[in-house]
Parts: sequence; structure tokens; C-alpha cells
Amino acid sequence: MTSGNRIAIVGAGIAGLASAKVLSREGFPVEVFDRAPDVGGVWSATRRYPGLRTQNSRNSYHFSDFPMPEDYPRVPDGAQMQAYLERYVQQFGLRANLRLNTEVVAADPVDSGWLLEVRDETGIHRTSCDHLVIANGVFSEPAMPDIRGADKFQAAGGYLCHSSEFQDVEWARGRNVVIVGYGQSACDLAEAVSHVAASTTVVARRLLWKLPRKVAPGFDYERLVLTRLGEAHFRYHTLGWFERFLHGRGVSFRDSNFDLLRELATKKTLLRELDLVPDTRFEEIAQSTFGLATEGFYEQVRDGRIYVARDTSIAEMYGTPQGPVVRLESGDQFAADIVVCATGFQQRVPFLTPYVQRQLADEAGNFRLYRHILPVTVPNLTFAGYNSSTVATLNAEVAAHWTAAHLKGAVRLPAPEDMAAQVDERLRWMDAGTAGHHAHGTTITPFALHNIDELLADLHFRLPLRTRLSQWLRPVRPTAYRGLADHKPSQGKHPRPPRPAQPDRHHADHH
Repeated sequence: MTSGNRIAIVGAGIAGLASAKVLSREGFPVEVFDRAPDVGGVWSATRRYPGLRTQNSRNSYHFSDFPMPEDYPRVPDGAQMQAYLERYVQQFGLRANLRLNTEVVAADPVDSGWLLEVRDETGIHRTSCDHLVIANGVFSEPAMPDIRGADKFQAAGGYLCHSSEFQDVEWARGRNVVIVGYGQSACDLAEAVSHVAASTTVVARRLLWKLPRKVAPGFDYERLVLTRLGEAHFRYHTLGWFERFLHGRGVSFRDSNFDLLRELATKKTLLRELDLVPDTRFEEIAQSTFGLATEGFYEQVRDGRIYVARDTSIAEMYGTPQGPVVRLESGDQFAADIVVCATGFQQRVPFLTPYVQRQLADEAGNFRLYRHILPVTVPNLTFAGYNSSTVATLNAEVAAHWTAAHLKGAVRLPAPEDMAAQVDERLRWMDAGTAGHHAHGTTITPFALHNIDELLADLHFRLPLRTRLSQWLRPVRPTAYRGLADHKPSQGKHPRPPRPAQPDRHHADHH
């Protein structure tokens, strides 16, 4: 594809904006469609919940060529993150590329690319593009549980919603709030509303490990998640020399480190005294997301402002003369004016035809994407943001450069059958390592650096040795990748790619 071909991007979140910036600078005409009135995706004002913050510090959660403002706090909140993305649009002149308040309702493949139907304030219109980039977000379609009696609960005056729909902490003032879930959004939201609600109950079907932002003096969670040494503690499907040691002869060192972290996290978050110690392995802290403790959550549990109903779920909702009520599988009952389901998201692309959707995913709904970007059998289509990670800005940016190089013919791809085999192997490994908790193959936590390394190898871009060595002990800094914007992979004849790391042929035996 030449740079004269038109590209449509669905989604104006982190991945969509990174794609728009990189592709437009490579000479492609770009249009970005988003049904929201503002940019930001999960950070949009239309869907961010009270208590939403970045997991990372502002030092690591930014694009390589656009640092966070110096007056931002160490951990920006949702409004600050959305404002940062607005500044990104302004800085790189992307405003003219945006079609906000415009939803792509259908995308049909045609010989020359894609025929799109879009809906805006004036109605439904048709447009076309030569290449389609799907950046609709892996957290775009709320997953709501089917709870018996929900209609009776709402008829009695109860309010039932998803966490992405709960946008004002004042809605909870003086009310009894029940939050379903125990992930990041559930705990963030519970801590925020517990300061104003009459009661706050968290219904946790399964307890998860949580790591405090600061584990010990000189050691915070970024040193576990955003360093090569920390990442090596989790088992990837291909292993470098140190990883082979860490998961072989050095496994006792690895296990001792996890035991120490588990003990530090348990003490720091008061888990024993609160009877909230999970019964799972500590390394399961990083599956489809990373378990980060919400500041103040466990203190609010200790002080009686939050009650965690563990190892149970809602059996029924109904109304009484006194008001709406929920009953748990454990038999407990709670008054509940508001029930918020922090129950995650579905990974769906509803605007694609059923025929195309069947080619994109397996029977379990897992997206089959080479490098988390390229469908093997659907032409003129790539995905952005389906390598969601703890450093999503950088992973999305590097993936955008990979896509640009691919569209210009500067990425040497394996044969289709080899790409399909690699995708199948990756999904088998993810299932074995996470018991299916990998967001249908769309997230790479805790392997952000591994994903970046693979994309950079395809682009024949090498970080300076000093930078790579420093990343073993120091959290990754996006500015180290700034030179990628000026790097031009060779087109046509490619140099020999780096020798891949040795496949871990026995990974399934260790899970």
C-alpha cells in the first residue's frame, strides 16, 4: 500500500490517536471515527468512573515524544489523562482528522478496501477507505451479568449500571451502594464512594492479589512490572538466557522473590487481619490486568466504611416495602439503592460482518492476530490497542510504527500458515498460563517489553545496549524509543532478522 491510500481508524483512545499520528506522518490520509464527543477512550468524560487513575506514574505512562505536563501529580487521574490526550491531538495537528460524535455502525469488505456506514448527528452516511484500523478498545463493550430479579429491583427504585456508566460520586451520597467485582475499577470505585455513601459493599466472587504502589522503601510496583528483571519472573512462551535460568535452575530464586513480595503485600494491605488473603498463587497477580491496590481501599475496609463479601455473588435482586435489596449466594442480604457492576468488558467488533468476525476469532472468542495486530486471512485490516498492557501508550505507539511499516511493505511476514501456527501457539500458552483470564487474547500483561521487543525486531530497530541493560533494573522510560519516529525500515530486501529466543517447549508443565 502506498501513502496515498486512505485509512479509517475506529476509535479515538490511546491506540487510535497513536495510529493517527504515526500514519499521518507517514503520508497516509487518515480519518478517525469515535462515537464519543471527546477523545480518550476509557478516559473520556462520558465513561470514566469516580476514583479512576492511571496505574503507572506520569514518568512511564506517556508517548515517547510527548511527556506528561510537569505540574501533573505522580499518578494522574482520569480527567488529567483525558486532558493530556487532548493536548496530544493539538500538539500533532490531529484535530482535522477527527470525526467525533460519529459511530461506525457497519464495515463491509470490498475489492478496493472497506465500505463504511457511519452515524452522526445528521443521520447515517456512507464512506469508504482503502485500509481499516480497528482501535475500538478492548474495554469498550461493558459486560453486564444477568442477575435474577433485576426488573423488580429497578421497579422498586434501585439503580443498576455498569462501572463505566457511573460517573459522579455524588450519586452515592447517603445511599446504600453495592459494587460487584474485585478488580481495579471495583476497588477504585468502592474507595471513592465510601466517603459519601451510607454503606458500601463489595461483592467479590474471587479474591485477587493486589500489590501496593510502594511495596518497600526504594521498591515500587513499576520495578516489578516495567523492568526486564521483573517481567522475567513471569513465564513467557519464548525464553531468553536469563529467563531460562530463572525458570530452570534459578527457580528457587524466583519463587523466593514472589514469596517475599506476597508477604510484603499482605502486610501492607492488611489482608490477614481483614481475612482477605486470596487462595491463589501470587504470580496470578498479572493476568489480563495487573492487580494494583487502590490507595485507601483496605484502610476503608478496616474502618468499616467498606464491607467485602468474599467468595460469593448476587443470587437475586428484588424490592421490599423498605426499599430495594440484594441477596447473595451466601445467604446475606443488603439494602441496595445502587448496584454497580464492575464486571469487565467484552472484546467485540460489532460493526463487522459475521463472515469477517468468524475469520478474526476462534470458537472461544479469542482474537487471532499476528503480533496482536494483523489478521492472517482478512486483507486491508489491522488492529490497534489489542496489545493492551501496563504501559499502553508505548505499546500502542510501537505497534502503530509496525503497522505503518507493514502498509509500506517494509515488514517481512512469515507465510500465512506459519503466522497462523504462531497465533495458535500463543493462545495455547495464554490459556495454560492464565486459566483463560487473558481478555480473549487482546492483552499482553505482564509482557509489555517482550511485545515491544518483537515488534522492534520486525522493524530492525535496536535500542542502544546501555538502554537495554538499564531496563533490567530501572522501569522503562518511553523517551528511550523516541528515535523510532525517524527510523525507516528497509523496503524490499530485508536484512536477516535477529535469531529468536529459544521456545519454551515445556511451559505447560509449569502451570
